[in-house]
Amino acid sequence: MAEAHSAVAFSFSVTHDGVQVDYDREVLHIIFHSGIRSWRRNLTRLANNIRCGVYPGSLSAMVLSVGTFNGLYLTRNTYNHGIDPSFGLIDLLRKYIRLDEPSQSVVCASVSGVAVWLGVCYALKYSLKGLFQYQGWMYEERGRGAKMSVASKVWLATVKFLSHFSSPMLYSFQGALPSLPVPSVEDTMTRYLRSVRPLLNDEEYTRMQKHANEFQNGIGRKLQKYLILKSWWATNYVSDWWEEYVYLRGRAPIMINSNFYGTDAIVVHPTFVQAARAANVVHAAFIFRRLIDRQQLKPIMVSGTVPLCSAQYERCFNTVRIPGVNTDRLIHFGDSTHIVVIHNGRYFKVPCYHKGQLLNPAELQMQFERILDDDTEPDTGEALIGALTAGERKPWALAREKFFGTGVNRASLQAIERAAFVVSLETESHDYNADKGTELDGFVRTMLHGKGCDRWYDKSFNVIVMKNGKIGFNAEHGWADAAIASHMWEFIMVEDLLKPWADAPILGHMWEFVMVKDLLEMRYDESGNCVGEAKLNPREPVKLRWNLSKECQSVIDNSFKVAQSLLNDVDLRLIMFRDYGKGFMKKCRLSPDAYIQMALQLAYYRDAGKFNLTYEASMTRLFKEGRTETVRPCTIESAAWVKAMENPKETVANRIDLLDKTCRRHQRGYQDAMCGKGIDRHLFCLYVVSKYLEVDSPFLNEVLSEPWRLSTSQTPHGQTGKLDLTKHPECISAGGGFGPVADDGYGVSYIIAGEDTLFFHVSSKKSSSVTDSKGFARQIEKALNDMKNLFSSVQK
Repeated sequence: MAEAHSAVAFSFSVTHDGVQVDYDREVLHIIFHSGIRSWRRNLTRLANNIRCGVYPGSLSAMVLSVGTFNGLYLTRNTYNHGIDPSFGLIDLLRKYIRLDEPSQSVVCASVSGVAVWLGVCYALKYSLKGLFQYQGWMYEERGRGAKMSVASKVWLATVKFLSHFSSPMLYSFQGALPSLPVPSVEDTMTRYLRSVRPLLNDEEYTRMQKHANEFQNGIGRKLQKYLILKSWWATNYVSDWWEEYVYLRGRAPIMINSNFYGTDAIVVHPTFVQAARAANVVHAAFIFRRLIDRQQLKPIMVSGTVPLCSAQYERCFNTVRIPGVNTDRLIHFGDSTHIVVIHNGRYFKVPCYHKGQLLNPAELQMQFERILDDDTEPDTGEALIGALTAGERKPWALAREKFFGTGVNRASLQAIERAAFVVSLETESHDYNADKGTELDGFVRTMLHGKGCDRWYDKSFNVIVMKNGKIGFNAEHGWADAAIASHMWEFIMVEDLLKPWADAPILGHMWEFVMVKDLLEMRYDESGNCVGEAKLNPREPVKLRWNLSKECQSVIDNSFKVAQSLLNDVDLRLIMFRDYGKGFMKKCRLSPDAYIQMALQLAYYRDAGKFNLTYEASMTRLFKEGRTETVRPCTIESAAWVKAMENPKETVANRIDLLDKTCRRHQRGYQDAMCGKGIDRHLFCLYVVSKYLEVDSPFLNEVLSEPWRLSTSQTPHGQTGKLDLTKHPECISAGGGFGPVADDGYGVSYIIAGEDTLFFHVSSKKSSSVTDSKGFARQIEKALNDMKNLFSSVQK
């Protein structure tokens, strides 16, 4: 295994014989190609930024405008048509631009043409921005027999007309997206009180009404004025505070508490060769990064018309969370041509480019095989060093400053932090056999936390490759939300597994993108190795070196103990529900998401014997720099339906009617959240303003301290439109999950995988006497079956 170069690119020394110059040709070669690559990236980025800045106009339209202005102006005397396309602007410019003819006319006509073109471009852009303010389409009825209103039809036609002039790039719509609106305090109070009504008795509800009214008519007005002022000044009045106070200022460990995970396709197993699977996945990930850099990805469009904000893609790669004593920082590096691989307690820096070109899968497989064949022992303390990123943030920040500021420790830490991402090559295997009913719990535990020391939890994401070739990822949550990571993952899956049946190059986004790439395009030979040949012998991986003092090792050991305590307390269960899925729910004419949320409400009530505050993650990416909003599934309607299900005297018809009403109510809450009319982000920002003003609000203190004992999230699936599970049902992924949010609550992530399969990731803490993930999973299955029986009995 190659060690790091001990010399710099060149050096010189003065002797009695003269000046002697030594240089390393390979290093100079690397520096040269790195500079060329950097200039290319910068020029490409500049050109793409110009194209995005003028969207929905185009550069070809500018050429047409300039040509038209020159043609009409320069020929008006020749043909005596007297047409001035600039309406006097060219003649005005001639007074200030002094050149000889015909240069003066050409320059003035060209400037006028560009000016008019820019004016039209920005008129179109702000017209789109105004149209995107309209939200009536979101509340239109959907499904069979539903009719769109005239206003929405006119709006839809206008948006499509204005958007068709040029093909959008990844960031083309960023300038046209509206800002997140600030709801009125009155509306938020109304929604909040309605959401807590099923959780409080009459006396508690009357007290909460009083606090809400006092806040609304008192300090709330002052806080709202400051928040509106911020919304005028900032791009998004929530996102920066949400990132800072919810993610970066938290001093608790991010492993389990913040990071989330994603899993492989469950049934299909493309190869058992660990190095080959790692190579294809890494290659697909770098392709995805290239598409982000070149903005060649198409923005995600709701209903094929309304774009979602793409800002979060910027920090997918080359990003790390840097610990601080009081607050962490997210650092994004402009470029990186290497990854860091963790294997058997050792860290390797792996070059992935040669002379500016990405290594092909066969060459990358060679790199991973070198690491797997290497028998070098870890440096003292190296095997547990990843635990620093898994433990408390303050000790890690102090240790980083004290022990990693100079020498080999600094160089090795920089190699990790500046890497595109991290790959962990596991020494264990996990597999699933549907016929034997093999449990998946061990696999997802590996994805969520591993051993507490074999991930770099501060990196934007870690790709995890099991010994038998199964893959997954663990992602830091501060830089983006789960939807971005899931896009890349699906792309990898398709690229890796299904290329023999794919007709065209597959494009997508983040994890969905990588999953699609992995499953549908990139192939393996009969031995399980990557298809293709290694055309060169790439630079060997470099083992990172560490010089860890006993004091530093003591800090690492303490962080490892914290990590072990956390992961040993996690009760994680993954269930695969195959009795029915989205297809049956649609036949019932109910929203699949609302249907599942009601199943969770019923399961929780049966498990806990009461209702509790429930969190469902929604998104606000219809607005610029939007991230998430909270939907509160526990409503007055859902409580009435759950009680009806538990009342043996209730009729089936009444239960179905109540379920229909509660699903509609849930859909309305989800739509409100997506349209910026949520409850919790508004209250959160009012709370932050109160802290800045040093104003105490008993109402906000109580609201913000309420625990979310049931925290839920749906993993998006099929957003690239390239992974058709009806054609390739073997490619279903179990999605991903997260740790429990409350000490005495559940974390539930679910994915609707095709027409007849659901996955639920259920997490809780073993130390809690009131939770049991396995028992709650059984309650979910029972609730789903009871709901199916409702409709089955009617059909009979």
